[in-house]
Amino acid sequence: MNTQALIKELKFKAVKSSGAGGQHVNKVSTKVELVFDLQNSSEFTKEEKELLLQKLKNKLTKENSLFLSCDESRSQHKNKELVIQRFLKLIENSLKVPKKRKATKPSKSSIEKRIDKKKKQAYKKAFRRKPEL
Repeated sequence: MNTQALIKELKFKAVKSSGAGGQHVNKVSTKVELVFDLQNSSEFTKEEKELLLQKLKNKLTKENSLFLSCDESRSQHKNKELVIQRFLKLIENSLKVPKKRKATKPSKSSIEKRIDKKKKQAYKKAFRRKPEL
């Protein structure tokens, strides 16, 4: 994955942020919104796009665009860095193909231990009952 080429495909928009900052918040656009058009991206193969569409389906818009925003910092530049890092991590994690699960059986000794433990527990509980007259 070529991160530099991927970053060039991103579109940024700065808007006024909410939260701490006093009068400064009302004057400066520090919140950064990132938009990535997954459908028209030239960085991913068809298979990768399908995998991303599947894994990010709840984060995508109807036009298959990914929308992220960041307003953690008072600095627009810092927010831009943070949203890019978040985007790259999200893409990286979404492209990972999970390992196939191998079905396993418990060993004979573990089965025997489990049954033995159950018998001991049942024996212990049988002694707690009131005796029948």
